[in-house]
Amino acid sequence: MDYQTQMKIKRFFRQPLVTYFFLGAQILLFILMTFNGGSTNTNTLIEYGAKFNPFIVWGQWWRLITPMFLHIGWMHLLINSVILYFLGIELENYFGHWRFVLIYLLSGFAGNVASFAFNDSISAGASTAIFGLFGASLVLGKLYPYNPAIQQMARNFLTLVIINLVFGVFDSSTDLFGHIGGFVGGYLISTAISVKETSSTLLKKRVSYAGLFLLSIGLMIALGYWKVQLVL
Repeated sequence: MDYQTQMKIKRFFRQPLVTYFFLGAQILLFILMTFNGGSTNTNTLIEYGAKFNPFIVWGQWWRLITPMFLHIGWMHLLINSVILYFLGIELENYFGHWRFVLIYLLSGFAGNVASFAFNDSISAGASTAIFGLFGASLVLGKLYPYNPAIQQMARNFLTLVIINLVFGVFDSSTDLFGHIGGFVGGYLISTAISVKETSSTLLKKRVSYAGLFLLSIGLMIALGYWKVQLVL
């Protein structure tokens, strides 16, 4: 393989491929939903995998993952897609493809678990994962304390998180617990997987944050299961 071909391949893999994939997936699913009853139709949302607590308790645990790729209405899709595009480009560059995949999926999962535990409504949207990316940006701020660009990015995203959470308190259509769960989950998991040093102290830090993440997930799943069983 000649040098120019090697450089082209390297340039290709430096692109935010994972961000593009997630964007493509949610847009494709939105189109499919539009032609199958509409993205605001409750039956269509449930059919395509929205978070619906009774079905989760009855064994459809994949509904803790699929909602992050579904959206309710085109404005919901547009806002989340724009945020994911700009935020994903930045963070995928810093964390790398595979860490970014883990942060995004596990954040979305954590947010949906929190929604399962504290919110009885049907819900969907990439916001759970996006708030996890906000949490990951704060971790970058800790890892690079002397990088002014990263520090500014972390401050900007923290301000955006606070604004969104405040508005979410007064907006009943917002899955506030999903956002909080995604944010905390993103912070924990990105801390656990982003430390590159291998000293015993830092290894313990990784394990402790990963353990806290898993413990929180387990407790919230147990709570959500218990609450649904009470109703049923």
